Amino acid sequence: MKDIKNIIKTEITPQTMVSDLLENYPELEDKLIEISPIFKKLKNPLLRKTVAKVANLKQAATIGNVPIGDLINKLRAAAGLNSINVKDDSPKKQIKPEWVNKENVKIEYDAFIDLENGIHPVGKVTKEIHDITGDELYLLSTPFVPAPLIQMVEEKGYEVYVDDLGDQMFETYIKRKD
Repeated sequence: MKDIKNIIKTEITPQTMVSDLLENYPELEDKLIEISPIFKKLKNPLLRKTVAKVANLKQAATIGNVPIGDLINKLRAAAGLNSINVKDDSPKKQIKPEWVNKENVKIEYDAFIDLENGIHPVGKVTKEIHDITGDELYLLSTPFVPAPLIQMVEEKGYEVYVDDLGDQMFETYIKRKD
């Protein structure tokens, strides 16, 4: 008897986890990279085990700076599926909040090297943000918008602002909600 997963493939929607997409459609890995070169990092087995398991395609679109409808329908076309209507509810450009001030940064973490080595920053960040209080800030530097991590810390009661410095450099400021 065939494995049911081989018969029924995962649907490609904004809620599809990146790991499920690549497990069910391994041929789409190159298409994903073609859509946004930032996804080359998924070739790193450690990042694939971590980031791909926690990021859905909506978050991947944010990470890759690609409109969600474009991402979904390009992947669907490459998989031989019909296009679908996808509501673009991606976050709009934020206005820098008054609380974002480099002088208030208590903890700074440049995650570039860790990410290159396949170490996902989520564990370190979620542990270290507990040490900030009042107006103190946590500053995370990454080569992409860390969408899944942002969602996690917001759910834990923190405010987040992402500053796009250009050239694949992002600073994510985190503070406790008042």
